[in-house]
Amino acid sequence: MRTRFDAPEWHRAVAALVRSGDAYATCSALVDAIGLVVNHEGTCLLAFHSDAPPDIIHHTLEPAGAKHYLDRYLAGPYLLDPLYQLALRDNKPSLCRFRDQTPDRFRSSEYYRQYCERTHLLDEMDFLLDVSNRSTLALVVGRREKMFVKSELDRLRLIEEIVHAAMRNVWERWAEGQRGSQRDGELHRRLTRCFENFGEALLTNREREITQLLLRGHSAKSVARELKIAPGTVMVHKRNLFAKLGITSQYELFSQFLDDLSRS
Repeated sequence: MRTRFDAPEWHRAVAALVRSGDAYATCSALVDAIGLVVNHEGTCLLAFHSDAPPDIIHHTLEPAGAKHYLDRYLAGPYLLDPLYQLALRDNKPSLCRFRDQTPDRFRSSEYYRQYCERTHLLDEMDFLLDVSNRSTLALVVGRREKMFVKSELDRLRLIEEIVHAAMRNVWERWAEGQRGSQRDGELHRRLTRCFENFGEALLTNREREITQLLLRGHSAKSVARELKIAPGTVMVHKRNLFAKLGITSQYELFSQFLDDLSRS
């Protein structure tokens, strides 16, 4: 039985990937090759760093989507992104489904509503590759119309080594072009301090821990598991921290956090 990998188009796509020169050409050839393996509605290649804001190396978002999602995202809310958190972990998968790596209430979080929902992605597969001791590449392959099915996931796993090799080539060529430029480590440190210290004038250390998990999309039960305390205790802390901050909803919590970010 013939498969997509038997088609002449696939072999031409791989040849184009091998021939590609600079980082942009390699990204474009990689997107074309993936498009022959699975149908998708957009890709984005990000470099996540432990000491600086992310870099967007390549994307296929329309200009309005890029301005809304990428520009605002880089201003600080990336700290709440489950993909950012996953990329910086030591024990991470090399290929995963985004929805399988998110907190249990992530799709109800204000971060999701404001930074994910508007991209209209229904499903997303992510290739992850460590490229240094401080940086990890993440290639997002998105779907807007329907979920990826098992046969498509199997095909993506088959090309994982090709995708990772291309991602490493992109990184080396892109990093060469960035040599001499400095990442904004000070901005990242300010944003991280803002997140870690959010509410410090009013909240206890435990309440701040719970606030951080709530902002990232964890439910009370999930917070309890993360902190190894009882769900009822989490609810008491949540009522107290909401009262201290003068808020009544997750939306207001997120808005206060964004206000703090904008001033940092």
